[in-house]
Formats: sequence, structure tokens, C-alpha cells
Amino acid sequence: MADYMSRRPVAVKLGYTPSAKVLKIMSGDQRYAMAEWEVLKVIFYFGSLVEKWQNRIAIPPEYYNMFKTIETASELDPYNMDGYYFAEAAFTWEVGHAQDVNYLLDRGMRYRTWDYLLPFFAGFNASYFLKSPQQAAPYFQKAAELSGNPLFTNLAARYFQEADQTEAAIRFLTMMIRQAPSNRERQLYQRRLDALQAIRSLQERITVFQKRYGRKPRSLQELVATKLLPGIPADPYGGTFYLDGRGRVKTTSKMAPVNKSK
Repeated sequence: MADYMSRRPVAVKLGYTPSAKVLKIMSGDQRYAMAEWEVLKVIFYFGSLVEKWQNRIAIPPEYYNMFKTIETASELDPYNMDGYYFAEAAFTWEVGHAQDVNYLLDRGMRYRTWDYLLPFFAGFNASYFLKSPQQAAPYFQKAAELSGNPLFTNLAARYFQEADQTEAAIRFLTMMIRQAPSNRERQLYQRRLDALQAIRSLQERITVFQKRYGRKPRSLQELVATKLLPGIPADPYGGTFYLDGRGRVKTTSKMAPVNKSK
């Protein structure tokens, strides 16, 4: 196959791929080999285009056929990781189809239940390309639970908070603290938990203010002035809590350690 694909003229189109149902019947017990063939066919095709582009030969890719071929391969063999890797690389950065890629990744997660990379990819797509913390948070939560990686834990908590789901972030971090394998990780989670609990307390005071005065406070200092708050709590990360333009509690640290030496 590699020899054939290397000698094939690039003018040959990737073309149409039959449906997964048809290919399952055609391939029988070789469906997994067929799935790998379809993925490799797309990879070689795209690679040949990259070579042409490097030689300043502009040939537009058949993105639709490429995606449908990868999608068909994932139906034939939902455990095949090559297709998910290629989809993440080619259809997010290149053409901005992050939502379609997450559709494929969701399918993969139903089968590759042990693999933290698929929810990590999906969480990244949701946060970076789709600008949706609501979608990103559950993906990073899943990646954290599968991997135990503190980075994913902190990302999940961050996106829950950005999606105005502070309570969900607190519950999640509380669970992760109980399961943390080391004191170092417990300390990392505890600092973020302390910050989120401070934010929750401020949000509760804002709700009381709004019920009492019929509007949101203009600043956190107004909560102190009306004696709804004894003082603005300290940010465990070294920043300062404040209200953004929509009246939501934020911190100048963005929940990352502040370098006091600057």
C-alpha cells in the first residue's frame, strides 16, 4: 500500500467512501483492517498535498471526503486511535470543524473508556476553538478522573467556574482531594478549592445585595460598605477579587500563582 500510494499521482482524487454499513458487509471479519486502510488512505492523501504545497503547488484538499472517510473508519473500528489523532490535527486547526471532531471523539469515548486523551482533545476543542467553558469542563473532568493528572483537574475546576458552575467545581475538587495520591497534589487542589469557596461566598453576598437593593453591586467594596461582607477575602493565588462588567466575581490572578517579584 505504501508503495502504491507513494507512486500514485496527486491528481487522483480521494473520492467517495462507501458507507460503513456497506464496508462492514464487504470486509466481513476484516473490518478492522479495512478501517486502518481508510485512515491510512486519508493520511497518505493529505501528506501528498502537503508535499505539493511545499513546492508551491496549490491543490485544495477534499476536506469533506477526508472527514467522511475518517468518520466511516471510526464506525468500522471505534477503537482505532489513528483516526482520532488525524481528525484532531487536520479538522480543528486547518478548517475549524471542532464541533464535528468532538462528535467523533464522543463516539471514541464510548469505546476507549480508559483513554484520557480523547476527553482531553475534546475539552481543548471546546475551550480553545468553541469558546465554551460549559462544554469544556465535563471533558476535562473526565480526563482528570481517568488520568489523575492535576493539570486536568485544575482545568476542569477552572472551566466549571467560568461557566458559572462554581458549586460543581467545588464538589469535583472535594472528590479529587480525597482521591489524590500525594500531599503535593492535595495541596494544589486545596488552593484552588479555597479560591472557589471564596468566590462562592462572594457570589452569595452579591445575591443578598441584589435582593435587598434591586441591583447588582458596582464593586465588591460596596458589599463591605453595606456591611454584607466584613472584608474582601484574600485570593490564595495572590491576586485580588473584583467584579467584571457582567457583575461576576473574577480575580486578577486568574487562579495562577502571581509572581510577587515583578
